Amino acid sequence: MSGTSSPEAVKKLLENMQSDLRALSLECKKKFPPVKEAAESGIIKVKTIAARNTEILAALKENSSEVVQPFLMGCGTKEPKITQLCLAAIQRLMSHEVVSETAAGNIINMLWQLMENSLEELKLLQTVLVLLTTNTVVHDEALSKAIVLCFRLHFTKDNITNNTAAATVRQVVTVVFERMVAEDERHRDIIEQPVLVQGNSNRRSVSTLKPCAKDAYMLFQDLCQLVNADAPYWLVGMTEMTRTFGLELLESVLNDFPQVFLQHQEFSFLLKERVCPLVIKLFSPNIKFRQGSSTSSSPAPVEKPYFPICMRLLRVVSVLIKQFYSLLVTECEIFLSLLVKFLDADKPQWLRAVAVESIHRFCVQPQLLRSFCQSYDMKQHSTKVFRDIVNALGSFIQSLFLVPPTGNPATSNQAGNNNLGGSVSAPANSGMVGIGGGVTLLPAFEYRGTWIPILTITVQGSAKATYLEMLDKVEPPTIPEGYAMSVAFHCLLDLVRGITSMIEGELGEVETECQTTTDEGSSPTQSTEQQDLQSTSDQMDKEIVSRAVWEEMVNACWYGLLAALSLLLDASTDEAATENILKAELTMAALCGRLGLVTSRDAFITAICKGSLPPHYALTVLNTTTAATLSNKSYSVQGQSVMMISPSSESHQQVVAVGQPLAVQPQGTVMLTSKNIQCMRTLLNLAHCHGAVLGTSWQLVLATLQHLVWILGLKPSSGGALKPGRAVEGPSTVLTTAVMTDLPVISNILSRLFESSQYLDDVSLHHLINALCSLSLEAMDMAYGNNKEPSLFAVAKLLETGLVNMHRIEILWRPLTGHLLEVCQHPNSRMREWGAEALTSLIKAGLTFNHDPPLSQNQRLQLLLLNPLKEMSNINHPDIRLKQLECVLQILQSQGDSLGPGWPLVLGVMGAIRNDQGESLIRTAFQCLQLVVTDFLPTMPCTCLQIVVDVAGSFGLHNQELNISLTSIGLLWNISDYFFQRGETIEKELNKEEAAQQKQAEEKGVVLNRPFHPAPPFDCLWLCLYAKLGELCVDPRPAVRKSAGQTLFSTIGAHGTLLQHSTWHTVIWKVLFHLLDRVRESSTTADKEKIESGGGNILIHHSRDTAEKQWAETWVLTLAGVARIFNTRRYLLQPLGDFSRAWDVLLDHIQSAALSKNNEVSLAALKSFQEILQIVSPVRDSEKPETPPVVNVPVPVLIGPISGMSRPFIRTDSIGERLGRYSSSEPPLVTDELEDLNLWWAAWNTWYRIGSESTKPPITFDKLTFIPSQPFLTALIQIFPALYQHIKTGFNMDDLQKLGVILHSAISVPISSDASPFILPSYTEAVLTSLQEAVLTALDVLQKAICVGPENMQIMYPAIFDQLLAFVEFSCKPPQYGQLETKHIANAKYNQAEWVALNYVPFAERSLEVVVDLYQKTACHKAVVNEKVLQNIIKTLRVPLSLKYSCPSESTWKLAVSSLLRVLSIGLPVARQHASSGKFDSMWPELANTFEDFLFTKSE
Repeated sequence: MSGTSSPEAVKKLLENMQSDLRALSLECKKKFPPVKEAAESGIIKVKTIAARNTEILAALKENSSEVVQPFLMGCGTKEPKITQLCLAAIQRLMSHEVVSETAAGNIINMLWQLMENSLEELKLLQTVLVLLTTNTVVHDEALSKAIVLCFRLHFTKDNITNNTAAATVRQVVTVVFERMVAEDERHRDIIEQPVLVQGNSNRRSVSTLKPCAKDAYMLFQDLCQLVNADAPYWLVGMTEMTRTFGLELLESVLNDFPQVFLQHQEFSFLLKERVCPLVIKLFSPNIKFRQGSSTSSSPAPVEKPYFPICMRLLRVVSVLIKQFYSLLVTECEIFLSLLVKFLDADKPQWLRAVAVESIHRFCVQPQLLRSFCQSYDMKQHSTKVFRDIVNALGSFIQSLFLVPPTGNPATSNQAGNNNLGGSVSAPANSGMVGIGGGVTLLPAFEYRGTWIPILTITVQGSAKATYLEMLDKVEPPTIPEGYAMSVAFHCLLDLVRGITSMIEGELGEVETECQTTTDEGSSPTQSTEQQDLQSTSDQMDKEIVSRAVWEEMVNACWYGLLAALSLLLDASTDEAATENILKAELTMAALCGRLGLVTSRDAFITAICKGSLPPHYALTVLNTTTAATLSNKSYSVQGQSVMMISPSSESHQQVVAVGQPLAVQPQGTVMLTSKNIQCMRTLLNLAHCHGAVLGTSWQLVLATLQHLVWILGLKPSSGGALKPGRAVEGPSTVLTTAVMTDLPVISNILSRLFESSQYLDDVSLHHLINALCSLSLEAMDMAYGNNKEPSLFAVAKLLETGLVNMHRIEILWRPLTGHLLEVCQHPNSRMREWGAEALTSLIKAGLTFNHDPPLSQNQRLQLLLLNPLKEMSNINHPDIRLKQLECVLQILQSQGDSLGPGWPLVLGVMGAIRNDQGESLIRTAFQCLQLVVTDFLPTMPCTCLQIVVDVAGSFGLHNQELNISLTSIGLLWNISDYFFQRGETIEKELNKEEAAQQKQAEEKGVVLNRPFHPAPPFDCLWLCLYAKLGELCVDPRPAVRKSAGQTLFSTIGAHGTLLQHSTWHTVIWKVLFHLLDRVRESSTTADKEKIESGGGNILIHHSRDTAEKQWAETWVLTLAGVARIFNTRRYLLQPLGDFSRAWDVLLDHIQSAALSKNNEVSLAALKSFQEILQIVSPVRDSEKPETPPVVNVPVPVLIGPISGMSRPFIRTDSIGERLGRYSSSEPPLVTDELEDLNLWWAAWNTWYRIGSESTKPPITFDKLTFIPSQPFLTALIQIFPALYQHIKTGFNMDDLQKLGVILHSAISVPISSDASPFILPSYTEAVLTSLQEAVLTALDVLQKAICVGPENMQIMYPAIFDQLLAFVEFSCKPPQYGQLETKHIANAKYNQAEWVALNYVPFAERSLEVVVDLYQKTACHKAVVNEKVLQNIIKTLRVPLSLKYSCPSESTWKLAVSSLLRVLSIGLPVARQHASSGKFDSMWPELANTFEDFLFTKSE
């Protein structure tokens, strides 16, 4: 405005007007005087207006009718030059907006006349345009007249006018609507317009509309009328109109001014009532038309589809759907259904092409698709429009492959009319050659013989149509082959891209919103919290709604998409196309996964999986799960069926690999093409990027990858990564160089895929582990019953997954290791070897991983990690156990110091090795144990020491390898040494632990249960050690028994002082006596068979050549050891409450050993007997340990210098102190006298039983009869003197009697002829055997005791005399030993197993001397007198005296004579003394007889 209203402009305008008027008056001077006059008066008028008014323009406008008049008259002259001048002047006035409404009306009337006369048509159009665009004064009839004028000019014969008029019409129509928009803008502030009308009001009235709106309404209504071939209401004077032009105008209005229709009810009403029915009506020929139905024969010919209209209609529909979808929900449903119908195979090719282009326009608008889905698919009784569109695209694509086009099959360009029917369109072909340089190189789809090129039609994501833009074409264009397919293909791709990016974007927003609200939720003030809650709940609702829509969208389209994409994937021969299809399938799979739509997700994944494998590859997981649901289904789309088409077997792909299928039975080879590899990469990409949403479909993915890996011959290497390796059997894998370069990449991606599992959330990770486990189970099933190479993919990948998820290993450890343990038990050696490899690698990695908190503070985790190692002990395969033990060895070497609470598990693994598990296993396990004992005892918790003892003991019992057993006994000694050195710390720690356990047990209300309870824990440790050694003492192997026995007694001897006093009770009863019982039992039942050799070439000494003899050695050792302990530790044992009972048991053992029919054992038993009897009563014994010096001066027990300390470590808890503890501070412990006596009497009874049993002659004799040896009898008799010292106070006649019997029997025992040379030097020497010496000593001890003893003891003298005299008789009459026949020693043949009687003469003679000596001392004793001892002596001597030279030895009678005389010299005076008593009466006749026999001997 400012440009035209500035003073300069106004001045110029006035000048121009005046000059125009002058020019006009000049032109009309001659011919048209009235015009000239009018022009001149006009000049005056202008001048007047300019002079009088300040607002010149306004004044001009007021008077515009008069000002314009001359120019209108000028036009009326119909003179071209004048008319042009006038029109130019009028235009100038218009452009300065100085034309009033009346003037405008006049101008239009004048223009109409010019038009009717066909004058200056272009200038007319220009004038109309200027008139309508510069101002808004033209309304109503004037406006309609102006518009009709332009329409009329459009239909003239002149082409230029025609086109100019068309452009003008378009512009004028736009102007009319622009005015209305401006009008709305002006009035917006005054009255609020009702926004977005629902289009349900039925108002025809236009009275409420404002002027510009009214014009627009009238115009639009008439356009509809015209297109419908009806008379216009407002555009009066129209003579003709074309539908195509009408449709173009409608489309431009709808497209450019959507707000007009959305904001005004009147207009939206027009849209519903007029435009939609119109479109539907015009579409009818297209709907009814069926291609190939003969038109001539049918009575009522069907109108053919007409390309220009059809194409324009589709454009209108596109606009309607895009802009007014919300108003026209029902109508759009119809339009969309129509569009879908146009894709049918029986429609003309061009119609299908434009329909596909139209659909493409929607496919790039995901929000619009979303609206379809909400409005139709989600409503109950509505058509599933969105689903139908997708399915229609699918069946369209299928139809292109399956239905060969009519006409020439080489080209797909069948058009609606016949002139073009068979020809090949040049541009299309030249295009093909242009692209490919030869048709074969073109990217294309090929399926079952149908070859369709792929054309580049548009940029991704934009729907740039070709045929919808051909507004100038009247005839249907030729569609190049492959065009429709390419558009449809792009539709699918854009659809997928649009939907997924939209939904994923919204999902992302929802997720971030949720996060932000939860973050803000922690704000301090109450109100904001409430707001947050409110907003959160709103969001939740919003999200629920959105999610429903997303799910419905996916559910509606996935099936059709998948059907189409699978087909295209199968048919694609172009790498880029394949890539696009795979990308679409991948994004859909990922989207379904994110939305949790399992069926659809699995279906897409299955498609990719199938694409990766060779055609018809038998992979159950793909064929059973989703494929079944897919292949049996077909969706019906408007009566057409969309079938899932199975992949065609003929492949147009380059084969890049040949390999073995993974199957139970060998099945020849399979081929992989480059497309398979491409699909495999997509699969890897899917798993890598979208692992979190795969869930259960990990199964599909991994199963497929496993098969591909197998076909490609990738084998697992350390850490679970797969490396190219040679196939083990069958035709080797053949790989082209193309794939060889790919393999490392694939193997790398595979590893990265499992590495990225560390970013999955816990649930997804579990899905992955579960899938791997079930995959592995399948591989295990396959490997049963054959030793073929198994598939190790799953095991290797479980290992890889475990290794990268160490930071949260707890959540997957159990399923992971549980499964690997199953693999370890598999019969196929390669399979279980990898199972064990994976398991041990995981355990080692778990222990070395830097956990947070560290393992040392997280005992539960450490035990969890070690547990599978323990579980491996239940597997019997030696190779697995070897792996397990190697793992233990490595753990010890790397982690030994930090095992802590894991020790019981580790030790348990060593201890679990059984005897039958082969030498190498036992050796390896033992190696571990040795390492533990040498290096790790100080670092392990003391509670585990007992386990170490048990394990070491169990190795002692293994009978595979003697050396291991003996070494393990050595280890037990080392362990005991360690206990001794570290006793104090161990004791403290154990007591602490015990207290804690006690507390726990009390809380739970259970009794604490452990072996040897209630002994203190440290003592229990010792007891366990002793018990273990005790078990080894009865091992079947003599060497082990010997070693264990020596170790046991050495340990008790060396370290027993550390035990609490009360514990000795357990040692005696549970360890020592228990051992004695078992040894006694085994010895008595041992085999007497001769053992030829000790295995190998070891010769066995004859003294050990039966099991019995070997056990005898053990018995000897054991008994001696126990006796020694009783002897050396008696001061400890005696204060124990039941010492006397223990004493009895010990004596019982000594007795049974002494009475065993084995010389070695019986003699040793007596040695032990002697040993325990040498113990002098601890009370009176000056060496007794409690002597004050020991107690008061603690004797430091020195233990070798401990590492790092220079001075010897003094054990404060010295023996002395310990003893001090046992004795109270009161008088030194005095054992009850009585109790002591009881012990000795018990010993005497035992001695008596041994003596009487062992010397009793057997009833029958044969070669095997056991007769006690001389050393045994000697030892037995030698025990008596020591024993007697303790029991003499109570020793009475009965006891003496018993003793006499034993002495007599012992002397009578013969010796075997082979032993005689060792016992008797020779017959001639008058020497006593040691047994005889012992017997005499025993009697000597007795008589000496009687001598000094009290009076009442002297009654025993006669009994002693009787005993001695009996011995004297042996000189002439050797004793009998039962029924045994003895040879005289001189006649005995050496080394025959006969029994030889001893030479008793020296013994008898010595006895006689003793008698004489004794009688000298005791002749006067009352008992001696009373019991007629003298008479008995004489009676006894009578025998040798009477025999004289017939005596076995002549020295005998000589000694007898001298003895008699000595006795009588003492005895006769006594006899006289007592003559009066008559006690000697019977002696005299006896004496006389004796002398008689001697002097008058009967023998010569």
